Amino acid sequence: LWFTGLRGAGSTTPAKRVQKTILQRGLNVELLDGDVIRTNLSKGLGFSKEDRDTNIRRIGFVACLLARNDTVCIAAAISPYKAVRDEVRGLHQRFVEVYTYASLDELESRDVKGLYKKARAGEIKGFTGVDDPYEEPESPEIVVDTEAQTPDESAQIVVQRLEELGLIAAEVRA
Repeated sequence: LWFTGLRGAGSTTPAKRVQKTILQRGLNVELLDGDVIRTNLSKGLGFSKEDRDTNIRRIGFVACLLARNDTVCIAAAISPYKAVRDEVRGLHQRFVEVYTYASLDELESRDVKGLYKKARAGEIKGFTGVDDPYEEPESPEIVVDTEAQTPDESAQIVVQRLEELGLIAAEVRA
């Protein structure tokens, strides 16, 4: 399950809620958060296209290892370039892309760290969505609009779609 979207679009929060739901249904699940991976597995990489691609390939590789060992893997990473997302998709028998959307205006208004403001002022170079491209998915399996939906609503959309695709069992209701 691959969450992609611009910084601040809200991938991690719904991903954590989906993870909790999958755990409650008795499946092994791991969340690979892009920020956590950058701090640990990809420490030392910069933000050039090559380094960003390397980071996404690493996440994809770890996800593949987990999946081979019967663990549902949820990745939440900006992953701005379509080609490397497609490359990672090719590693997996079952790959579900979740496009987490919010407008740039909304993202800038949510930006508590002021990163978008710094990027617009030229203080940060190569910032995805400002002076470095984000290539939107062309046909993701799932789209959530975090500008219009709460994190719980976004997570529910993802869970329902996973049930429809037969990737997780539907919730048993008493």
